[in-house]
Amino acid sequence: MKKYALTVCLSIGIWLLAGCGTAVESKDGHSPRLFGATYMTRNNPYFDVLHEAIEEVVEGNGDILISRDPCQDQEKQNAQIQEMIEEGIEVLFLNPVDWEKVKPALEVCREAGVVVIDVDTVVKDTEYVVSIVETDNYLAGVLCAEEMMRRMDSARIVIIGNPIQTSIMNRVRGFLDTIEGNNNYEVVYTGIGAGEFEVSAEVMTDFLKKNIAFDVVLGGNDPTALGALATLQQYRKEGILIYGIDGSPDFKTMLELGYVSGTSAQSPKTIGKVAAETAYDYLSGKKVESYISIEPYMITKENLSDYEINGWQ
Repeated sequence: MKKYALTVCLSIGIWLLAGCGTAVESKDGHSPRLFGATYMTRNNPYFDVLHEAIEEVVEGNGDILISRDPCQDQEKQNAQIQEMIEEGIEVLFLNPVDWEKVKPALEVCREAGVVVIDVDTVVKDTEYVVSIVETDNYLAGVLCAEEMMRRMDSARIVIIGNPIQTSIMNRVRGFLDTIEGNNNYEVVYTGIGAGEFEVSAEVMTDFLKKNIAFDVVLGGNDPTALGALATLQQYRKEGILIYGIDGSPDFKTMLELGYVSGTSAQSPKTIGKVAAETAYDYLSGKKVESYISIEPYMITKENLSDYEINGWQ
C-alpha cells in the first residue's frame, strides 16, 4: 500500500510539473505516459516479481506504472480498471481474476482506446487484447504428470485447481491428458483452491475428513500445493508426493528439505519483461505476436542445485 501511495504521489508530481511548464520527458522524448497493471491478487509473491519486471521496463523508458490489487474479486477488478482509465492510462497489463467476467472491463478499455496486454492467464474474449504473454501452462501440467509417472507405477491423485483461472485449468488439463487411458493412475478427488495457500489448506482439510486413500497431490500453483502440504503436516500424513507449478522460492525450500516432490517452473521475470517490451513495440507501430508462450521446466530435488533456491527464475 505504501508503494502504491508513493507511485501515485510521484505521478501527481510529474503532472503538476508538466502543468507549470516544466518539461518532463521520457526516454524517447515524449511526456511520460501512464501505464496500469492489475493482478488477480498480490497475496502471492509471484505477482510481485511479475510486477517488478514490468515496472523495470516501464520506468526504464521514463514512463509511469500504477497498479491495483482486486483481492480475487472480479467486480472489484473491473471497477479498478475503470478508475485507472479515468486516471489516464494508455496501456493496461491485465491478469484477470475470472477469465469470463472480466469482459466488461475489456469493453471499457476498447472504448477508451487503452491497449491491453494479457499476462500470465488468458481471458476468454481474446479479441479485446493486443497480445497474450504466458507460460505454456498445458506443458507445465504434462511435466508434472510425467515426473509423477516416472516415480510411481500407480497412483491415487488429488487435484486442487481453480476453474475460473485459465492458467490453472490448462495445467490440470495437461496433467489429465498425460495420464488418460492409463488405469494405474486415478484422480480420486478434485477441489477448488483459488490459487491461494489458505484456501487450499482448507480444501485439503475437508478432503481428509472423507477418509479416501491417496498418495499424490497436484496443486494448480505452488501456493496451492504448499497449502495442501501444511494441512498434511498438521494431520501427520506422510509419504504423499506433492507437485506444484511456479518454481517459487518457498516451494524450492520445501523441495530441498524433502517435503514436496517437484514444481514445473515458470519465470515471472521473463513474462513481465516480455509483456512490457511487447507493449512498447506495439506503441511504436511494430507488429506484435498475438500469443507468446514461454516454456516451463521441471525442478526436482535431483536438479535443484541448478537453480537459485531463494529467488525466482
